[in-house]
Amino acid sequence: MNIFESINKIMEQIGAIGKNTKNQQQGFMYRGIDAVMNALSPALTANKVFVVPEVLEQTREERTNSKGTTLLYSIIKVKYTFYAEDGSSVCATVIGEGMDSGDKATNKAMSIAFKYACFQVFCIPTEEMVDPDAECHEVKAKTISEAMVTALTKEANERGLIAEDICNAYKIKHLRELTVSQHDAVRKNWDKLLEWKAKQTEA
Repeated sequence: MNIFESINKIMEQIGAIGKNTKNQQQGFMYRGIDAVMNALSPALTANKVFVVPEVLEQTREERTNSKGTTLLYSIIKVKYTFYAEDGSSVCATVIGEGMDSGDKATNKAMSIAFKYACFQVFCIPTEEMVDPDAECHEVKAKTISEAMVTALTKEANERGLIAEDICNAYKIKHLRELTVSQHDAVRKNWDKLLEWKAKQTEA
């Protein structure tokens, strides 16, 4: 079957792809999808191999970065089928993730998925396989809902505490600013919070 012979020839023809693109936000170097495609295209063409993508699954959600900007986060599972001239083929299924403040989250996820499918199918030489995305976002931790605020306030009152005690302990202005992990920590450690309040009162 020609696909196996073709892939071996492509592997022989592709050189190492270095980290030649700079992330403008954080200053690190990375391997961009353009570099991968530019290195692969001549070898694919010479060996008459082409690739067909098929998105198997996709999930999207909204996140908020540290500046309060809404980001779209996309995760896709893509199957790439590599065909040879005789119709023989091999498949590679990979996961791609992308985040963007506009409409390019899925585009970025597909670029990442294709880049790593190519790295793994053709064993493209690199200095290291850890490859951060070109764009990084600091995602704001998820805060608790109003229903959780109400329930937490009620439980605190039953233990002789008020909402302000929790706010002071975590240096926030309102319970709605409490993150989910902080909320869980409060409910698991009421005794520590009571001890903390007692020390603050003594001071």
